[in-house]
Amino acid sequence: MANTKSAQKRSRQSLKRASANKLAKSNVRSARKAVNIAISAGSKDDAEKSLRKLSSFADKAAKNGAIHKNSATRLKALYAQRVASIG
Repeated sequence: MANTKSAQKRSRQSLKRASANKLAKSNVRSARKAVNIAISAGSKDDAEKSLRKLSSFADKAAKNGAIHKNSATRLKALYAQRVASIG
């Protein structure tokens, strides 16, 4: 347990931030799964919708520091390429 007031505050902040980061990463993972499912089903419309959602979640996570901005960009590029290859 934290001994000083400032250490108690830092502990509270840390828990709050960890929770927000966990939610952001979870949203990105769920969006990735949705895109993968749409791609494997061969549904280009659903894949594009899911890709837009993934892009949004990845950018938000990067903006808040939950993931690195280059990771978000890499994810978006990878999945955009996969969606574009759907026949």
